[in-house]
Amino acid sequence: MKKQFKRILVIKMRFHGDMLLTTPVISTLRQHYPDASVDVLLYQDTMPILSENPEINALYGIKNRGAGAGEKIANFVHLLRTLRANHYDLVVNLTDQWIVALLVRGLQAEVKISQDFAQRQSAFWKKSFTRLAPYTGEHVVERNLSVLRPLGIDNPVTETTMSYRPAHWESLRARLDALGVGEHYVVIQPTARQLFKCWDDDKFAQVIDALHARGYEVVMTSGPGADDLACVDNIARQCQVAPVVALAGKTTFPELAALIDHAALFIGVDSAPMHIAAAVKTPIVCLFGATDHVFWRPWSDNAIQFWAGNYQAMPKRSELDRNKKYLSVIPAADVIAATERLLPDAYAPISAARSDAS
Repeated sequence: MKKQFKRILVIKMRFHGDMLLTTPVISTLRQHYPDASVDVLLYQDTMPILSENPEINALYGIKNRGAGAGEKIANFVHLLRTLRANHYDLVVNLTDQWIVALLVRGLQAEVKISQDFAQRQSAFWKKSFTRLAPYTGEHVVERNLSVLRPLGIDNPVTETTMSYRPAHWESLRARLDALGVGEHYVVIQPTARQLFKCWDDDKFAQVIDALHARGYEVVMTSGPGADDLACVDNIARQCQVAPVVALAGKTTFPELAALIDHAALFIGVDSAPMHIAAAVKTPIVCLFGATDHVFWRPWSDNAIQFWAGNYQAMPKRSELDRNKKYLSVIPAADVIAATERLLPDAYAPISAARSDAS
């Protein structure tokens, strides 16, 4: 299919990390259709993670959590009118929500491509698109790119993109200076949306103590929720020297990207910040539990990944206990050893005096 498109709409409605992992599709479309403008339809609350991406012409948010039925309907009608007025000639769909079929049917694009999801085999769904692409690939990035096969693209862009402005880093650097944090720091994000993706607080504390002993500052980040902040505080209390926690829950996604980009190392669990670290090419130590550690692994050549399944059998997804920390079987000593592999240099140990700035 060799066509020249001028207006392209990419649809993906998932969480923050998922949105970042769609950027290779956006980059590929921009590379192959340099005169086209590429818009993205996504959940409103995930817009910040793509807000600084220069390859995106416009972001359109669909209401999800916290919105009532009437508000969602009004939002859908408004979006449909707005998107129809944009006169897209190509629609690329990467999401399996049924509402997408309704929306795409209302657009007049000549070409409408969707991944051929196994759970969406109804005639109504299939007839909403002009082409269905086989859903193939080992990693989520590869799966996303498979949607472009009907376009005849055989050399896609495979790197993820996380963008921020110089002002974001300038602001973060000033905040770090005020907290007494120098250039040699490690970012640790211990929290995730769900408990079964989390590691033990005391083990994170052991890792932090080991990093401090080697002269690295530790800056802890998290979401703004009460549970996330409580987790960060509990870890800090168990450390011999407290890490910097003042930024936890207080950074935007572009600011977080700037912080991670300038870090010596990122340590975290299966969550969006891990994918940000991969996108900005910061070395990674990541921990996975009862999730697909191949499909969701960091898209990076400079990462050490721990999977709880290498220590103990993990349950099937249908048998998953979402209130259990499956990562508990991963020893702190193994993670500390990984940090030593990725951080070969050592500096003067961090003293307790610095903890007053946390």
